[in-house]
Amino acid sequence: MSTTRPYPAVSGGAARRSAVRTAARLGLTARGVLYLLVGALAVHIGLTGTGEQADRGGALARIAATPLGAVLLWTLGVGLAGMAVWGLSEAAFGAVGPKGDKAYQRLLSAGRCVFYAGSAFLVLSFATGQRGSGEGSTDRQSRDVTGRLLDLPGGPWWVGAVAAGVLAAGLWMVGWAVLRKHRDYLAWGRLKPYQRRFMDVTGVAGGVGRGLVLAAVGFSGVKAATAFDPGKAKGMDDAIRSFALTPAGPWLLLAVAVALVLFGLFSFGEAKWREV
Repeated sequence: MSTTRPYPAVSGGAARRSAVRTAARLGLTARGVLYLLVGALAVHIGLTGTGEQADRGGALARIAATPLGAVLLWTLGVGLAGMAVWGLSEAAFGAVGPKGDKAYQRLLSAGRCVFYAGSAFLVLSFATGQRGSGEGSTDRQSRDVTGRLLDLPGGPWWVGAVAAGVLAAGLWMVGWAVLRKHRDYLAWGRLKPYQRRFMDVTGVAGGVGRGLVLAAVGFSGVKAATAFDPGKAKGMDDAIRSFALTPAGPWLLLAVAVALVLFGLFSFGEAKWREV
């Protein structure tokens, strides 16, 4: 049973900490919405075999089709920008939680800042009518980026290195989830038993599903590098669909899809109970 750990004070004024806390909670909520939608699309694909996109583009298209689509897209984009602000703050001032001041933690926070800043830009571009920015399939984008990297001197090595990093990150996410490391970053001691069970179930299952999808993306990149073929690179959509080609068939795809939905729910729990 995990126990609440003392958290180091984060440098800076109370106003900055309050602003970062708000940005983080908005960002985690926005991340939850995206994963809920992507997971729901993946479940639909697993059950019906339709050609919908189970990635960011598919989720944004679904949001845009609702009566309040524009408002929701702007809200989502601002929320993801909040994730970027949170990452920037932790990279600059350190994070709460175990080893929050370590260099590798700051580096991870900086990476999160860059990733979510890009995601926010794409969503807000989509909201302003530049649909090509946010709607494009992650599969096509992965193939395009892989093709450009392969054309560089030493291209296969660049692609292989990046893909191996993505594969390792996915496997790390799986291990992080299985070991229930999320407990170290939550106000665990203040949670009620049913809240702890909720965060454990959604955190473990959701984290494993998320990590497996990322690992599948990275593995496809390794194959693209070794075959010098950008067509073998997969984005999130193709990576999710690839689970149906395993011996477990569509059942594994459905399991991963449900896990992504659970990760969305876990993100909502983090928005409420994570120490920031």
